[in-house]
Amino acid sequence: MKILDCTLRDGGYYNDWDFDSRTVDCYLAAMNRLPVDMIEVGYRSLPSKSYMGRFGYSPRFELERVRERSQKQVAVMFNEKDIRVSDLPTVLDPVADLVDMVRMAVAPTNMARAIELGRAIKERGIAVAFNVMYMSKWSEMAEFLELLPQLDGWVDCINMVDSFGGVTPDDVRRTFAMVRERTSVPIGFHGHNNLELALINTLAAIDCGAEWVDATVLGMGRGAGNLKLELLLTFLSKRGLEVDFNVLGEVVSHFSTLHAKYGWGTSLPYMLSGANSLPQKEVMAWVSNRLLSLNSIVRALENKRLGVEDNDKFPEWQAERAERVLVVGGGERVAEHIDAVRAMLEADPQIVVVHASSRHAALFEGLANPQIFCLVGDEGHRMERVFDGLGDFSGRCILPPYPRKMGTDVPASVVDKTFELHEVTFTDLFRDSCTAMALQAAIEMQARSVMVMGYDGYTDMVLTQRERDLTAENEYIMEAFDGAFAGEFVSLTPTLYNALKVDSIYHRI
Repeated sequence: MKILDCTLRDGGYYNDWDFDSRTVDCYLAAMNRLPVDMIEVGYRSLPSKSYMGRFGYSPRFELERVRERSQKQVAVMFNEKDIRVSDLPTVLDPVADLVDMVRMAVAPTNMARAIELGRAIKERGIAVAFNVMYMSKWSEMAEFLELLPQLDGWVDCINMVDSFGGVTPDDVRRTFAMVRERTSVPIGFHGHNNLELALINTLAAIDCGAEWVDATVLGMGRGAGNLKLELLLTFLSKRGLEVDFNVLGEVVSHFSTLHAKYGWGTSLPYMLSGANSLPQKEVMAWVSNRLLSLNSIVRALENKRLGVEDNDKFPEWQAERAERVLVVGGGERVAEHIDAVRAMLEADPQIVVVHASSRHAALFEGLANPQIFCLVGDEGHRMERVFDGLGDFSGRCILPPYPRKMGTDVPASVVDKTFELHEVTFTDLFRDSCTAMALQAAIEMQARSVMVMGYDGYTDMVLTQRERDLTAENEYIMEAFDGAFAGEFVSLTPTLYNALKVDSIYHRI
C-alpha cells in the first residue's frame, strides 16, 4: 500500500493555490523524511476565469523547484472536464519530464472521454490514474461500470473518490468489490471528512486491498477536508510503519497557522451535505459567507435534498405610498445619532423606517412611524432577540422574491406579518441582500426621498475578506440604485460609501 499526499493540490482550494515558498520548502522537506510515496503538488490547467495561484497551474519553473527539493515521486492533476487530447501539447508536454504521474479528476458520466485522454497521456510514458468522483453513485451508473474493463493493462490506478464525504466502511467494501469484479487495475481511495469517517473509510479500503490512499497535512482540502496525514501515519505506526514524529510534528505545526487562518474542517453544513450526498463546492461558499446563518445553510441543504425550490411562500407585498423613507443599516453611527433621528421621525410620523439590519431596531421602539424589516439570513432570529420574543411586534417583514436560494426562515410569531417582494428591479447582482431589499422597498413605495444611516463603511483597519466582500456588495448596490432612482438619495450620517451623498440629520430637525 502506498500513500499519496495531495496537500498542495487539494489544500489549494482554500488559498487559491498560493502557498508561499517557506511553506512549500517546509512541506517538501517533511515529505522527504516521512513514509509518503508520492506528492501531488497541484493542477496543470488551461487559463481560468477566476484567479488560481502557483499550484493551480504548476508552471515548469515551479515543478523544477519541487524536483530540486523533493526525493519523492511527483504527480499533477488534470480536471478532465477542461482538458482534451488536443490540449496536451500545452498542458502536459512542457512538463512531461518533471512528472511521474498524471491523475485525472473524472465524472463517471465522462469516463469514455477520459479513457481517450488517459491513453494519450500514457503514450507519453507517464503513469495515469483516474480519480473518479461520486463513488456513492457508481452502483446506479451502468454505462460507467461497463467501461471499467477497458482500463486493464495500461491504467496505473483507479481511485474511488468520496466526493460528498458521506460513504461508510460498508459502502467502501461494496464499491471496492464492484470495481474489482470488472478490472484488475490497482484501486485507491480518496476520502473526505464530512462525517469524520475519512480514517475508518481509508482503513476499510486498505483492508480490502487498496494499493493507494490519499491524505493531506491536517486534512487541508476542499470543503470539510480530507484524511489527516498525521492521523493515518500515527495509526499505521501501530502496524509497524516507521514514522519520524518530530518531522511530522514540525510540518503539522507549520500548517496549523494556515488552519487558523482558513478554518477548514467539518461543520454541521458539511455533515448534512455529506449525509445527503450534496456537492461541497456550494456549501464551501456558503460557510465562508458572513451574511448566511447556520440555519439558512441547513435549510438550503434540506431543500436541495427534497428537490424543492424553496420551503415556503408568502403573499406578495402590496406597498403603500410614502414620500420619505429611512433605510437603517447596522453601523455604529445609528446609536450615536439616535436622539436626532427620533426627533426627525417624531416630527413626521409618515416617514417609513426600513430596517436593512435589525441590529438597532430596539432604538426605534415606541415610534408611530411604520417600520419594515428585511428578513435575510439570521435576521428573523436577531429580531426575536431584539424584541424579546416578538410578542408585541407591530412592524411588517419582507422577504426576497420567491424562490429564495437559501430557503425561508420566518419566526412563527410574525408569519402573518410577513410578505415577499415580487422582484428586485434596479440591480442585476445581490438581489437577495438586505440592502437591495430595503432600497427596492423604497421604490415600491414610490418614495421621493430615500435617506440612509448606519452604512458607515470600515475605517483605518485591516479588513477581513468577508468585510471587503460586504463593502464591495453594498457599494455596487448603492451605485446601481443611485443610477436608477430619480429622487433624493442621501446618508444622514458620515459614510465611506462613494455612491452616497452625505447630508446631516441635524438640519432636518
